[in-house]
Amino acid sequence: MSDVAATRPGIRAKGRSSSVGDTIFAALTRTAGVFVLVLLGAIIVVLFIGGWPAFRAFGPAFLTSTAWNPVTHRFGAVVAVYGTIVTSVLALILAVPLSFGIAFYLTELAPGWVRRPVGTAIELLAAIPSIIYGMWGFFVIVPFMAQYIQPWLIDTLGDVPVIGALFQGPPFGTGIFTAALILAIMIIPFIAATMRDVFLTVPAVYKESAYGVGCTTWEVMRSIVVPYTRVSVVGGIMLGLGRALGETMAVTFVIGNTNRITTSLFGPGNTIASLVALEFPESENGSLKLASLLALGFLLFVISFIVLAISRLMLRPRLSA
Repeated sequence: MSDVAATRPGIRAKGRSSSVGDTIFAALTRTAGVFVLVLLGAIIVVLFIGGWPAFRAFGPAFLTSTAWNPVTHRFGAVVAVYGTIVTSVLALILAVPLSFGIAFYLTELAPGWVRRPVGTAIELLAAIPSIIYGMWGFFVIVPFMAQYIQPWLIDTLGDVPVIGALFQGPPFGTGIFTAALILAIMIIPFIAATMRDVFLTVPAVYKESAYGVGCTTWEVMRSIVVPYTRVSVVGGIMLGLGRALGETMAVTFVIGNTNRITTSLFGPGNTIASLVALEFPESENGSLKLASLLALGFLLFVISFIVLAISRLMLRPRLSA
């Protein structure tokens, strides 16, 4: 009895220490979560306040005007918004199937001695700075596109009804399609690595049961792995889309940097990020041009929020289940 009694103060002291540690840890994590919200809110507020002179000067026409003329102080956002959305969507169309194929191969088909080096190579692609992608795109991809890819697409698809207008124009090598191709290469590592990791979390018993009833590898992937990891897969795709929406230097090198909208994917254009990168150094404090650039930054936040909201709506049936 005396031994038990002697240990009780130590037990109580240990319990109090554990309780204090839990309280401190909970407070720190809560502070970290609130800090993210405060920081995000502060950025949005600063961009809105900085861009308010442009919204006030041009009104709703700022969202529909194609003008960008610092001499006459006329600015519009539609060209940059159009270029941002089109290049990002095209990049996803190109990147998602390739990323899925890479993840499928690494998790289901590749031998063990191949998985580690290929997986490491995919992760290393994500570490390459964007300006390196831009320089590589300008000196390697642009000449290749101008000499081989764009002329072939123009000759093959340029006269096809409905879609022919997308593949017409002079083959300069730069343009919307080239920018989307560079973005696709840049976001493949993020999406592929995410898909690979979540595919590996599927319990082996699920796949073994499917194989046991005669399913093929593709049927197991389609009916077991993809439904089980759907939420995480969409999250990885949204991560890649976020990278594509905000990419600056790589796009600036290859998109052509022309403030106009063309129906051809080979035509030059602009994105919000590339336009801000080009015009911001020449903007004066308090000028309408600087306000317009900040307004474009605010619109980029709005676009990102809309994309995130759409992804959440797509996942709502799964989450509610």
